[in-house]
Amino acid sequence: MKIRIGHLSTFYHTAILLMAGYPGEEEPGFEAEWRLFGTGPAIVNAFEKGELDIAYVGLPPAVIGIARGVRIKCIAGGHVEGTVISGKSVHKGFPATSDLAEILEQYKGLRIGVPGKGSIHDVILSDCLHRFDLNGEVGVVNFRWADMALEAMVKGEVSAVFGTPALAVAVQRYADGKILYPPSRLWPDNPSYGILADTGFLERHRGVLLEFLSAHEKATAFIRSDPGRAAGIIARFVGIVDRDFVLDTLRVSPRYCAQLTQGYTVCTMAFVAAQKALGYIGRDVSRDEIFDVSLIRVIHGEGDHYDDGICSGK
Repeated sequence: MKIRIGHLSTFYHTAILLMAGYPGEEEPGFEAEWRLFGTGPAIVNAFEKGELDIAYVGLPPAVIGIARGVRIKCIAGGHVEGTVISGKSVHKGFPATSDLAEILEQYKGLRIGVPGKGSIHDVILSDCLHRFDLNGEVGVVNFRWADMALEAMVKGEVSAVFGTPALAVAVQRYADGKILYPPSRLWPDNPSYGILADTGFLERHRGVLLEFLSAHEKATAFIRSDPGRAAGIIARFVGIVDRDFVLDTLRVSPRYCAQLTQGYTVCTMAFVAAQKALGYIGRDVSRDEIFDVSLIRVIHGEGDHYDDGICSGK
């Protein structure tokens, strides 16, 4: 059968490896129809229109969708701590200072670029500005595609960016920039992305989803165990970046696994509270509304590998 799968251009999502047909991958028992989107909120909108069966999405935009009645559930993890703050190399950052408020205060009167409204990066930025009483002091520019944020940084239209590890590496390479604050310190265990499924599809096609999650879990293991080889495959498939760029991206935040851990779910619920306080959602959303852990528990078993990091493959 054919599965309609929504994905982003993010290198460390297993979507790229599965599309590339990496070595050792078994032929799946389904046909995948891959659909590229610019942001997580756009994927949630596609779910709402009945255009997708499963997708790779950050949990905050998924929560926004669930709160307004979109019938989706998170059935697996994939990566945590995927939001990075980057700025010009002359700007103050970690480890010169470990004070996040001090880092953000240097952008008073300036603008920070971030992907689309409601994305995980946007929610984290909004929460930071709210906590440090910087709303109205620091401008926020939302972009439909991460590439647009990089271009704005190069042109001086924004002075810093909140985004993926790939955006951070691009800022380092092309915009005389650096990472200002480690992703592990910004919001520990934040649910960078998970596998979301339409609830009707989940009810009708559990066997097919088990096959997909098995492939997804093996791909996360491949990234951890052989990151150099994985980076080469991803770079060749994408065609616009080199292997070292992808490998640097994998190393920025090397916490990959398909399991849904307690830390992953607890952090997601902290996002729910923050999203309600910030006005992204108008009601509480329960854990049971967001998660169905039954399938990944079959595929993965006990434990997780987020803290294993990646091998030092070259």
